[in-house]
Amino acid sequence: MSEISIEDIKTLTEQSGNTCVSIYMPMMWTGLESNQNPVRYKNLVREMEKQLRDYGLPAGEIEDFLDRAESIDVEDEEFWQKQSQGFALFLSTDFLQYYRLPLSFDELVVINDRFHLKPLLPLLTNDGDFYILTLGQKQVRFLEATRYSVREVEVEGMPKSLDEALGYDETAKEGQFRIQTGKGGTSNPYPQPGSFHGQGSPDRDQHHRTLLQFFYAVDSALHERLHDKHAPLILVGVEYLLPLYREANTYPYLVEEGIAESAKVLTSEELHEQALPMIEPYLTRSREEAIERYRELSATEQTSTDLEETIAAAYYGRVDSVFVPIDRQEWGYFKASDNEIEQHETPELGDEDLLDTVAIQTLLHGGTVYAVEPDRVPDTAPVAAIFRY
Repeated sequence: MSEISIEDIKTLTEQSGNTCVSIYMPMMWTGLESNQNPVRYKNLVREMEKQLRDYGLPAGEIEDFLDRAESIDVEDEEFWQKQSQGFALFLSTDFLQYYRLPLSFDELVVINDRFHLKPLLPLLTNDGDFYILTLGQKQVRFLEATRYSVREVEVEGMPKSLDEALGYDETAKEGQFRIQTGKGGTSNPYPQPGSFHGQGSPDRDQHHRTLLQFFYAVDSALHERLHDKHAPLILVGVEYLLPLYREANTYPYLVEEGIAESAKVLTSEELHEQALPMIEPYLTRSREEAIERYRELSATEQTSTDLEETIAAAYYGRVDSVFVPIDRQEWGYFKASDNEIEQHETPELGDEDLLDTVAIQTLLHGGTVYAVEPDRVPDTAPVAAIFRY
């Protein structure tokens, strides 16, 4: 699989309670360098075998883990050459799932009674989401993107072209047309595309009015999909179309600057590459706002840099937002029965990464996780949380 979602995370967390192996590795995916991938994987499987032995697993069960890990054909060149930037495998007594993901990982093998998921967090935190809308008279496309991925999606009711939006009457004079009236009650706060009639006038303004009605129809369909979203939307299209769409737009998070270029020959990946530098300031805005909110509340009981307090709050759904360092681990285990943790400088048998626990429990309870470099955590603490109450 090449994508991962909160639903995948829920599935992975449900596997807790038995021996769970998590393997992460960076991928070389161009040219001869990709030949390193099966060698890296074999080395990590050997490390898994060693850790399982140290973990006290019986020889027969270790052999079963090895058989299933090796069921991935490490000699299949096509498999390893078609990887993304990172590879993650999750293996337990009766579960096997792997992901090819657009994020490079440090090599890591973790064995516990649940899967180690923190390296995946940059793919799940919502400060990386944005949208791309390409505009053209013959093609309109809508894409959902993160810093690491992009995919084109169908939007129900959204016309894909001007021809599709127009209801032509073949018996009428050349140039007559009508855009169908959109349905909407009086409580609807955004403009509805109404009827518009033309007589084939060469007047440029009339053509612009036609395009504007077309964009009203596009915006109306997008409103249904994005009405509860806050991610930025960037426009791509020839220069004269962009201001016309802005006139029809009702989405409040439309990026002021668009990409003035025809999108008809650009792939989704090329659009993503062009949009990312422009969108980056908007992607970091929510994180910066969360940092500012943390600072404003830092003198109150609504924030904490104490790991024991934060992990208990995460389990009970009290964490609104939390900053965790992506490349750092805090080893130990949490005693949920008495809300206490035991921490170790180096991982011991049965330890978990407590930062991983904080992050995953926060996500599962609807909170926001900012997985950042260690020096980006407020107060340069091991964790920094804002509580709901």
